[in-house]
Formats: sequence, C-alpha cells, structure tokens
Amino acid sequence: MTFLSLLSFAAAMMVLAASPGPGVFATVARSLASGFRPALAVILGIVVGDIIYLLFAIFGLSIVARSLEQLFIFVRIAGGIYLFWLGLKIWFSKPPEKVSQQLLASPSRPGNILSGLVITLSNPKVVLFYCGFLPTFIDLSVLELPDIFLIGSVVTIVLSAVLMTYAYMASRARQLFSSQKAVKRLNRSAGGVMMATGVTIAAKG
Repeated sequence: MTFLSLLSFAAAMMVLAASPGPGVFATVARSLASGFRPALAVILGIVVGDIIYLLFAIFGLSIVARSLEQLFIFVRIAGGIYLFWLGLKIWFSKPPEKVSQQLLASPSRPGNILSGLVITLSNPKVVLFYCGFLPTFIDLSVLELPDIFLIGSVVTIVLSAVLMTYAYMASRARQLFSSQKAVKRLNRSAGGVMMATGVTIAAKG
C-alpha cells in the first residue's frame, strides 16, 4: 500500500462523509436537539458501522456485505421506525424554564450509538463504497495487519472529524436561541429532520 493510494482513499472518504445523507442529517438533528456531546454517541455508532463494512471488504466478505442490503431489510425498516420515534420525542419535547438545562439534556447514550449504527448498516452507499470503490484505491489482497490498522485509523479520523464539524456547527447554532419559543421551534425542526431521516431509511428499496 502506497502513501498516494492511502491519500486518495482519505480524500474519497472525506467526500463520502461530507456528502449530505442519513448520517449527516441524524448527526445534525441530534446536535440541534440535545447539544454536541449526545451527537458524539451518534457519530460513534456511524464509525463502528463503517469499520464493520471495511473489515468485510478487507477480509474477502464483500459478497456477504453486498447481500446485507437484502438481509437487513428488517433492520432498515426497524431502524427507520426507531429514528422516526426519536424524531417524535424531539418534536414534542417541552422547553425547560432555562434553556441551559435543555442543552444538557440528552437521551441514553446506547440509544444514540444504536441509531448511528443502524444508519450505517442500512445505507447502500456505504456498502458500495467499501465493497466496490475501496478496491480501486487499495489492493486488498496484499494488505498486512499494520496496513489494516492504518486504513481503519483513516476511516475513523476522517469520518469523525467531518461529522464532528457538522455537530459542532449545529450545536453552536442552537446556542443562539435563548427563548422557550425559539427552542420549541428548534426542537420541531430537529425532530422533523430526524423523522425524515427515519422515513428515508425505511422507504429505501
């Protein structure tokens, strides 16, 4: 594996991570609804899902990974319903007397991680990237353990950095709202994004 091939992969990974999709929308929605820290748990779930598909591709399980789009129909629908339910909770959440308390409020960390994981596992774009495009950047047949660790680190760092940037900007935007009425509108906007993400995932054919 050459430095140039790794750099090309990192650039492609950045484009994939930055392109608007369920992962970005869910990250932004969670950050708008609950702040930066809860969004980190969603990002963790997304990264774990990407690493799973990366290992599938590296260890010659690309056929299994490609079939996951069919095998995970139930997972996709259930995940979409789960995200829609989270969106409803955000939509109908009542603004507290002090907005600062709202910024500290967050759902369970396992729930956020699970939502991020489901988003990645049910995203055909991720399957296509790792099982279709990855071999065009890197010769998977000659990879050794240090190479696998290096590629996994690139995925983790690039994906986390991009999504954390989205989450940070969303959380900063949230802090501009100080009235209960503004927070209520923000919650409905974030809840609407989360529900739309759930519907999109569940409706994918």
